[in-house]
Amino acid sequence: VQLQASGGGLVQAGGSLRLSCAASGGTFSTYHMGWFRQAPGREREFVASVTWGAANTHYADSVQGRFTISRDNAKKTVYLQMNTLKAEDTAIYYCAAAGLSWPINTASAYDYWGQGTLVTVSS
Repeated sequence: VQLQASGGGLVQAGGSLRLSCAASGGTFSTYHMGWFRQAPGREREFVASVTWGAANTHYADSVQGRFTISRDNAKKTVYLQMNTLKAEDTAIYYCAAAGLSWPINTASAYDYWGQGTLVTVSS
C-alpha cells in the first residue's frame, strides 16, 4: 500500500490543523493506521493510532485531549485533527500502516510509511 500524507503547514500556537493520509493499493480497510512525528534532532515518536475498524484508538500522553485520529475506509484516508497546537508539536508528521496485529505505538511494527508532511507551530 502507498501512503500520501498532506495538510501540514504553518500555524500559530493555539491553532488547529487537520492532516490527511490517503492510501492507494492494498485493502485499506484491513490496515491498522498510525501517525508518528519527528522533530529536528529528535527520534521519531508515536502520536496516535487507530485499528482497522476504528473501534480502538491510542494516543501519546503529549497529545491526549488535543489530537484526534479518525479514518474513512470508503475514502481510504486516515486523519489527524490537531487542536490547541503548541510550538513543541513542530515536526514532520508521518502516517503508517500495519497489516497484522495492531502495533499501537511501536514504529518498527508498521509495514508501510508515507513521505511525511511538515507542521510548524509558531509561538
